[in-house]
Amino acid sequence: MRDDGTLDDQYGLGGPADRSDDTPSTVQSTISPEASTPRGSLRTRFNALLNPLAARPGRTKMAVATGAVCCLGLVGGFSQIGARAAGDTPSPALSAEAAQRAAVDAASRDLARESTAPAATPSTATPSATPSATTKPKPKAKPTPRRIVPVAGLDQTQMNNAKKIVQAGREMGVPRRGLVIAVATAMQESTLLNYASGVLPESQSYPHQAIGWDHDSVGLFQQRPSSGWGTVEELMDPEYATQAFLSALEEIPGWQDLPLTVAAQAVQVSAFPDAYAQHEWAANAVVKEILG
Repeated sequence: MRDDGTLDDQYGLGGPADRSDDTPSTVQSTISPEASTPRGSLRTRFNALLNPLAARPGRTKMAVATGAVCCLGLVGGFSQIGARAAGDTPSPALSAEAAQRAAVDAASRDLARESTAPAATPSTATPSATPSATTKPKPKAKPTPRRIVPVAGLDQTQMNNAKKIVQAGREMGVPRRGLVIAVATAMQESTLLNYASGVLPESQSYPHQAIGWDHDSVGLFQQRPSSGWGTVEELMDPEYATQAFLSALEEIPGWQDLPLTVAAQAVQVSAFPDAYAQHEWAANAVVKEILG
C-alpha cells in the first residue's frame, strides 16, 4: 500500500504506479519483469506484450491478431479524433449521411406550407359619408311646371298666350298693373290669338292661330309693320310683340295711375278707345291665375 492509501499494482509494467488501463490479469501475468519499460509509450507497451507471446507458438498468432485489431482500432480512433480536431473532412459515410439530412431539411423548408393565420374578415366599418372624387352628384329633378287653368271664359290656347304676355312683362320688370293692361289690350285686339294677316302672306309662314284682314295688322296686339312696330317676323313672336307694347306704355307719363282703357288707347290709338275697359276684370283674373 502507498502512503496515500492506494494499493500498489504488483504486476504493473513500470512498477507500483497509478494506472488507468483495464488489461485482464491473465495477460498481465504473462509479462516478465524484465520487459518493463517506461510508461507513456504505446509502441513500447505493445512490444512488451508481444515478446512473451512469441515463446508460446500456439498462442502467438491469436495474441498478435488480437493485439493488432485492438491497436488498429485505437489508432483509428485517435486518427479520427485528430482529423476532426484539425478540421479535416469527415469520413465518406458521415459525409453522405450529413448530406442526406441536409437535403431532407432543405426539402422540408422548401415545401409550401398552408398558412395557419386566421382568415381576414371583411371590414364592418361604416363607409365614409363623404362622396369620393369620382362620384358625380345626381342632378336635381326639375320641378314640374304648374299647369295654368283657364279662367274668365278662356280656352287653353288663349290662356297659354296670356301666360307668354305675363312672362315677357316680368322679364322686363314691369309691375303687375302693366301686366293687366297688356292682357286686357290683347283680349280686345285679338281675343288672345296670334293672328297672321291675309294681306301679308309672309306672316302666314310663322306659327299662328288665326288669319285677319285688318290691313297689315298681325300678332296678339295687331301691330302694323308699316307703322314702325317691327318686322313681320318679330311681330309674329308673342314675346317680342309684348315687349314692344310695354315699352311704349312705359313712355306714357303716369301710366300706372291712368284708367286701363286710357292707358291702352294711348299706346294703340284705336278707333274704339273705350273698348278696352270691358276686359279689365277678366285680365285681373287671368294674371292672378298665372302669377299664382
